[in-house]
Formats: sequence, C-alpha cells, structure tokens
Amino acid sequence: MKHILALTIAALLALPVHAETLSFGLFGDMPYNQWQRDNLPELIAEMDGEDLAFVVHDGDIKSGSGVCSDEALRDILSVFRKSRHPLVYVPGDNEWTDCHRKSNGGYDPLERLGKLREWFFPDDMALGRRPLKLQRQSRDPAFAKYRENVRWEAGGALFVGMNVPGSDNNYSGTKRGSGPVAEFIERGAANKVWLAQAFAHARNKKLAGILVVTQGNPGFHAANAGRPNPGYRDFLSQLREETRSFAGQVVLVHGDTHQHRIDQPLEEPDTKETVKNFTRVETIGSPFFGWVRGTVDAADPQVFKFTPRYWKARQAN
Repeated sequence: MKHILALTIAALLALPVHAETLSFGLFGDMPYNQWQRDNLPELIAEMDGEDLAFVVHDGDIKSGSGVCSDEALRDILSVFRKSRHPLVYVPGDNEWTDCHRKSNGGYDPLERLGKLREWFFPDDMALGRRPLKLQRQSRDPAFAKYRENVRWEAGGALFVGMNVPGSDNNYSGTKRGSGPVAEFIERGAANKVWLAQAFAHARNKKLAGILVVTQGNPGFHAANAGRPNPGYRDFLSQLREETRSFAGQVVLVHGDTHQHRIDQPLEEPDTKETVKNFTRVETIGSPFFGWVRGTVDAADPQVFKFTPRYWKARQAN
C-alpha cells in the first residue's frame, strides 16, 4: 500500500505546474516625442485601471536623437515608479548604445549603461507601487554587473528580461562596421548563461511556458535567409536550440523596429520548417501609441494570448 501511495505521489509531482490565469501589459519604444511624453502617464494609468499582474517596458525610453542626460533618464524613471502595477524595464539602444551621437549629447555609452543599472535596478524589486520581487543575474558574483537581466514566475510560466538592445546589439560599439567589442562579448557570455539557466529552470519546474523580453529585433527573416546579423546570430541560435528542447510554449517579446506583429518567424536552418512552439510579439512603438495585453493560462495548450490596445491614432515623430 505504501509503495502504491509513493508511486501516486511521485506521479503527481511529475505533472506540469498549473496556476490561475493572469494578465499583464507590454509596451515600449516610447516616448519618442513631447506628445508621447505628455501622454505616457495617461497610457500607464489606462493599464493601472486593468487587472494586470505586472507590466513590462521593452526599451527605448526616448528617441534616437534625444539627449541622454541624467534629467531625461530620471524623468522617465519617475513616471515608471508611479505605475500602480509592478513595472519591469528592459534597456534599449536609445538610452545607452547610441548615446555617443552628437545629437544625444556625446555621452559614453558604458557610463550611461552604468547609470541605468544604478537608477533603474537598485534592488531586487520591480519598479512601480505594488511589489514584485525579481531574481537578478547580478546575484551570481561572476555576473555581478548585469542587474538588468531578470526573471520571475507567474501563472505557471517563467518571464525573463535580457539586455539585448536594438541596432546591432552594440556589436561594434561606437565604431559601426568593425569587429565585436569587449562589451558585446562579455555581455553575450552573460546572456548565454542567463538564457540557458532560464530554460533549465522552466524545464525543472515543468512550467507551461517561457516568455523572454529583449529590446532588439534579432532579425529572424535575415537569419532564415542565411544572412544573420552578427550581433544576434548566437542569441538566435541558442533560442532555437532551447525552444526545440522545451516541451512548452516559448515567446520572444521585443520592440526596436516599431511594427506591431504576432507571428512565428523562427525556422529550422536546414529544413526551413517553422518552430511551432515559438511565437514572436513585437510591441506597439512610435509613431503609434499603445500597449499589448498578454494573458497566460497554463491549462491552455497555447499558454499565451495577446491583444493590441492602441491608445490613440497615429502621431507624427
């Protein structure tokens, strides 16, 4: 009898983890102009009015020509902190990799990244007024400076934030067209470990899905055509391999190219077959203004569902 009971308990423990259905908000690539900055609190207030577990901004908190000043960064931070829901922020290229541009004020990109880490990621909590504890990669002494890489569980799924910004993922630093710079190599190594650990955690916990948030569009179509962007080649290759060996659903959320879409662009390099348990969601970005409502239901084979929520008509840059 005890043997049968033990087998029954073991079988139950082996079942996938299920949890209550919950919703969340996704937005990014904003504000890019004064109208968007003026209305950003209203957009967040709209999300505040809905029953969301958390919201995520996937980077670019200013335009590519905006000044990367302390005042500009602190201004958006103050808006994020007022969110009623926990707010997780993933850095974009406009607020650090591109800050060397004259129009941006000629800042040192690594110094700006340091400020983002200091101000936006000061502890293990998300931004916003309602608490959400995050696990940061910086807890590992080997990756102590990567405070922006985070993960948390919700609704029977794992959510992961990674610093993979737009343009070219800072592949060549301030000298576009040259080889990979040390920052790219070091951060790439940290990201590789973080993504592998995330998938291992999801498999061990038998989670129904995993949702990864980056800022940069990794260039699926170019990679499928055999012309991968060197800044994203290794990330895409690892993402494909991890997804292939994961039983649940995988979603990549990104911004960068300002074209809202929900599709399945990940292909096997040899057969060109679509990786069927992978979905890409690109958030709504300037000149459009809005957010995407996501839902996770671990009991649903699809696990994740997404609905665009445009806040206003098209605005000029």
